[in-house]
Amino acid sequence: MPDDAIVVSGLGKVFSLNGQNLQVLSDLNISVRQGEFCSIIGPSGCGKSTLLRILADIASPSGGSVAILGDTPAAARRGRKLGFVFQEPALLPWRTALQNVELPLTVLGVGRNERIARARKMLDLVGLSDFEKARPAQLSGGMARRVAIARSLVLEPPILLLDEPFGGLDEITRQRMNLELQRIWSEAKHTTAVLVTHNVGEAVFLSDRVFVMTARPGRIAAEVLIDLPRPRRLELLQEEKFFDYQRRLTRVLYVGGE
Repeated sequence: MPDDAIVVSGLGKVFSLNGQNLQVLSDLNISVRQGEFCSIIGPSGCGKSTLLRILADIASPSGGSVAILGDTPAAARRGRKLGFVFQEPALLPWRTALQNVELPLTVLGVGRNERIARARKMLDLVGLSDFEKARPAQLSGGMARRVAIARSLVLEPPILLLDEPFGGLDEITRQRMNLELQRIWSEAKHTTAVLVTHNVGEAVFLSDRVFVMTARPGRIAAEVLIDLPRPRRLELLQEEKFFDYQRRLTRVLYVGGE
């Protein structure tokens, strides 16, 4: 097994828009070590979500190479090595929380008893054991997002990709969700996590490393190591070292380099 869970080399992506080519990613290089939590930040439209979708085999690159645990994204997806959390929870409204978490196991034909046991384990991991019979309309926004995370983890993938999972939540709920995500990641058997976010503070709080992308066509402008002890608590948000990282990353975002 390679030391790097994800290796992206010379990645390019071109979209066709109204008969013209739009270069979204250009010569992008990135590597993520196994068990690491990394975030990707950058200006709107720089290709952050496109990069994540290429890693997940939802989109195809126009050039360059991508290796997921030594495999192509397609092979990694078929091997159930990837979990993906979208910007919206996308829960099926007629299914309970437990049934939504069960869904990937149902698709794979896993037996009912095993399916329920594994789904309950994941709901317990995200702190929702008491809500297994609740339907999405009965859950708060934060709870629905935790169900979506549980569903992405039910196949126990070694890599978890998260595309702005807490966008639209109020600041207090978002901070609580960051604490929950940190706990879930730390308890999920050394899962490698890659988070796309617009929130610099969120990236600092959660990450071992933060990658900053340039404006379109997106490439990596800087890679910043976040040297803060774990587990991270909300008190960290008031510490000078946390503010120093925020200022450093914000400066990179505005000037395009350190």
